[in-house]
Amino acid sequence: MQSDLDKFDKAMLRVLATDGRISITDLAQRIGLSKSPTQARLRRLETAGVISGYRAMIDPIRLGLDHVSFVEVRLTDTREAALAAFNDAVRKIPEVEQVHLIAGNFDYLMKIRTRNMNDYRQMLADRISTLPHVAGTSTYVAMQAVKENAPEDVI
Repeated sequence: MQSDLDKFDKAMLRVLATDGRISITDLAQRIGLSKSPTQARLRRLETAGVISGYRAMIDPIRLGLDHVSFVEVRLTDTREAALAAFNDAVRKIPEVEQVHLIAGNFDYLMKIRTRNMNDYRQMLADRISTLPHVAGTSTYVAMQAVKENAPEDVI
């Protein structure tokens, strides 16, 4: 669908990426179209799955979740069944914000958010290290988030 997006679609996505609660009237005005074509384009983007949903962006720092760790995970087995078992289990851990299967010297890269180092250490021992097929982990603690959540920059 990427090649089917014209300048109005891309403008709409940039606006919605920063303000998902904007009214159709205001959205139409911001992208330079009238309300009816804007509404039709929005429905088309939703139906096509380009827009997969709307949600509130919650500031984790204000919730006291300011400890971010990136964890490299190496597995003992990388056959499809082992990957599926790991994937199913890791999805159940709420502190894990992101998990990516990596082509490199390790198998997965995870972003984990906790209140502090002690909470992270406990979660690593009790939850991450006990995931299926985990052979070892390496942790990198983030000191500052320089850039996060900016999908509008790539549209």
